[in-house]
Amino acid sequence: MDQKIKMRNYTYIVECSDGTLYTGWTNCIERRLKEHNSGKGAKFTRSRRPVRLRYLEIAKTKTDAMQREAAIKKLRRKQKELLIANGQLAKILEENEIMI
Repeated sequence: MDQKIKMRNYTYIVECSDGTLYTGWTNCIERRLKEHNSGKGAKFTRSRRPVRLRYLEIAKTKTDAMQREAAIKKLRRKQKELLIANGQLAKILEENEIMI
């Protein structure tokens, strides 16, 4: 079965195996998660695999996604945990037919 991957701009948070949170942006969340979990993603996540997607936002533009990434990175952990808790990840994945 072929899986259709939609290219959009995303800001995301993954939780690493050691419990740390990593924030990034991408235009293909499926590919990016595979990169993180294969050791080809960010240097930060390479030694902290596997990672699990915990939060996802869809941005209108690459610039918007990058600006949101920068803003989230400035938040304290508790604030990131609130984003995750209120983020409705399952709903976003389902409504946008994102298969991870």
